[in-house]
Amino acid sequence: MKKRILVPLYSQSGQLTRITEQILAPLQENGEFEITFLPIEPIKPYPFPWSFFRFLDAFPESIGQIAPQIKPLALKDSDQFDLILLPYQIWFLAPSLPVQALLQDPSFKRVAQGKPVVTLIACRNMWHLAQEKVKASLKTIGARLLDNVVLTDQGGTFATFITVPRWLLTGKSDAFMGLPAAGVHPDEIRRARRFGLALRDALLQDKEKGDQSLLYGLGAVKADPTLLVSERAGTRSFTVWGKLVRAVGKPGAFARMPVLVLYVTFLLAIIATVVPASLTLQFLLRPFLRNKLAAAKQYFEAPSGSGSERLAQYE
Repeated sequence: MKKRILVPLYSQSGQLTRITEQILAPLQENGEFEITFLPIEPIKPYPFPWSFFRFLDAFPESIGQIAPQIKPLALKDSDQFDLILLPYQIWFLAPSLPVQALLQDPSFKRVAQGKPVVTLIACRNMWHLAQEKVKASLKTIGARLLDNVVLTDQGGTFATFITVPRWLLTGKSDAFMGLPAAGVHPDEIRRARRFGLALRDALLQDKEKGDQSLLYGLGAVKADPTLLVSERAGTRSFTVWGKLVRAVGKPGAFARMPVLVLYVTFLLAIIATVVPASLTLQFLLRPFLRNKLAAAKQYFEAPSGSGSERLAQYE
């Protein structure tokens, strides 16, 4: 019997779709697999590019994990899958709201229970705590996380503070003012095919039935524990301000706008002062934090790891 793979998918810009298709291509080329794409469709669509206030207005629910309504998923009680590939974006240091809705959907919970899952993240750079939320949701469902693949934007931390918001708010992702283009580099997207080749081989050997990584040794994820201080501070800030914004009105309410303007002013001040100070302090203390950073790196890179010992086999 053919191996059946479920791929729930929500992509605003199309980048996540391109990455997903690149990974799945080797499986689609092989007659032993049946791939089911499952569109995630919010009842009230999210725009791309975003308007400024629509973008900000998504953060209280994102960080509060208050999922929107989505259209019924095309799943049957009798559906059985051998593997679930779960691509997702990061919104405000949390999984995107459509994916949060998927993880809370009863029909998805039913088909995902006991099934092996590979998560796939495409984002700017801060993904560590969002993946913790996804891991917790999968554990609650009873799914088994076997692997995590993370592809990040080609620009550095400070460059992407400019290029990514420009992309989200204007739809323009080209090089800008001497800064690299926004998004994952096209070469990295092409190289993502290696994960599909490894999944093909592993599934043909029934390795998804075990508990070991299928994508080890392929440089699937490189964690940056120095970003955790900023992520944790950002999460706390989003949580506090998110509760305040939700208290003054529902999504889209005009009453939210003054609070959102106040918050974005506060956020820009934090980015300009606290983030550089945090990174500088960590740099100075790195010799004393070496063991702690190494342990955090190992933890967040699990289960797939950053090793490269199998790259020659699949590239």
